[in-house]
Amino acid sequence: MTSRLALIDMGTNTFHLLIAEPVAGGGQPRVWFRTRTHVRLGEGGISNGVIADAAIERAYQALQAFREEIDLHEVSEHRIRAVATSAVRNAANGAAFLAEVFARTGLRVEVIGGAREAELIWAGVRQAVPLGDGPPSLLMDIGGGSIEFIIANQQRIFWMQSFEIGAQRLLDQFFWHDPISEGQEAAERDYLARTLVPLTEAVRRFAPVALVGASGSFDTLCDLEAARRNEARNPAQQLNETELTREAFAFHFARLKALRHPERLALPGMTPLRADMIVVAAIAIDWVLAAYQLPRIRVSAYALKEGLLAEAAGF
Repeated sequence: MTSRLALIDMGTNTFHLLIAEPVAGGGQPRVWFRTRTHVRLGEGGISNGVIADAAIERAYQALQAFREEIDLHEVSEHRIRAVATSAVRNAANGAAFLAEVFARTGLRVEVIGGAREAELIWAGVRQAVPLGDGPPSLLMDIGGGSIEFIIANQQRIFWMQSFEIGAQRLLDQFFWHDPISEGQEAAERDYLARTLVPLTEAVRRFAPVALVGASGSFDTLCDLEAARRNEARNPAQQLNETELTREAFAFHFARLKALRHPERLALPGMTPLRADMIVVAAIAIDWVLAAYQLPRIRVSAYALKEGLLAEAAGF
């Protein structure tokens, strides 16, 4: 077997697999393989505290495919790390699901708490986005089950918290008509204001100077903007950091709210998984930008799985 690592992030929307090998001397690990599968683990059950049967079957299929890649790349059993997040940690049938995952694939999955998830996101983001040694930034990772907020610079975390208000949960709670109504948007904004009081207090205390976004919704916004500018955004060649201007975000936000599902789905850069979730996620981003007067949006190509890699490689 090799010294390669296999890292699996079982998110509420998307499962990720990253196979990499540490480099002698502490340099950036060599990436052998990376892939992602839109499993939609939270669909049809997350708001009721369960994982739906159809989602479980999609998860088994994805993890069996991941297992095949891991074996093809000759990764030792003790160098496989799989973590599950919001959808599993809050599901009544989460333990039974993971027991069956092990029975079918041999993959042992660790369920991590929200604070641990936030810590790993910071460890990943800071590999892609230079956060500096001065005033902190506000990191925001929008998952399907939870949103993690971290106030940090390159060297330390000043404050962090995970909120169980991810895009699938917001979709179930506020997206009743298409396009979303003004009343539903107002209800989501009011909900965010009430739920994110601890974040508001932390922002007041630590005064972050920019928003750093990670994961799917921010990636989709960058894809939409690249398409608007007729620029190819190849995930295999993309920069670790992408700047999303406030003007660009405002343009896409207004357009996404006004369109219906088929029209959003037809937008260049849109993926089927995000066509509805992007609306409630963009409302959350807009609320954060307005509430905290953040002038800049930086988007990280790295998140939790790269945090696992950084931790395993010792940097």
